[in-house]
Amino acid sequence: MTTIGILGAGRVGINLAGKLSAAGHHVTLGSRNPEGTAARTAGPASQIAFACADQRTTARSADIVINATPGDSSLERLTDLRTELSGKILIDVSNATRDAADGLPGDLCYPGSSLAEQLQAALPDTHVVKTLNTMLFMVMTAPETLATPPTAYLSGDDEHAKRTVTGLLGDLGWQPERIENLGDITTARATEAMILLVPHILRRHGFKPFAVSLAR
Repeated sequence: MTTIGILGAGRVGINLAGKLSAAGHHVTLGSRNPEGTAARTAGPASQIAFACADQRTTARSADIVINATPGDSSLERLTDLRTELSGKILIDVSNATRDAADGLPGDLCYPGSSLAEQLQAALPDTHVVKTLNTMLFMVMTAPETLATPPTAYLSGDDEHAKRTVTGLLGDLGWQPERIENLGDITTARATEAMILLVPHILRRHGFKPFAVSLAR
């Protein structure tokens, strides 16, 4: 069992919290309004549950932290948690974009770079690993539901951290052969740029599960 803190209580964070809790991990969901989050996510007592706390407490108490905050504000939020994140693995699943007029993802916030690279530079004592940012949130925890097996990409400077994250991906249902280790943190700019496909797909097909995958 690993103690996991998830920053961000939107659909991505709640989805990951439920699946990782069910896999046996101790999960805390961190938000700016933990009482409201607890009320919103409460279920029957028989369900495997996760705790709710503020984001600083969540980051401080976890062994591994997942960034599921909105990507356009992640850098500022997580830089403020530098002390709490020191020495820990930070799994970044967010994409940093500016919203288009219809509310869908627009231009990249860090062209020529990536949110993951910006986080690693701002948090030098934290091991940042980028993954799960090339799919809709429901695929993150149920890759087997797509007709074509999806790919989860990994980017990060620390190989031990990436092996740890690979184990967590297995708990989410990802088979080892569908996990692609791209290399160091600079490779995250490639997967983050894939977000530019997403608004076009959503406008044509609606909000249906999909992932940007590597076919062999």
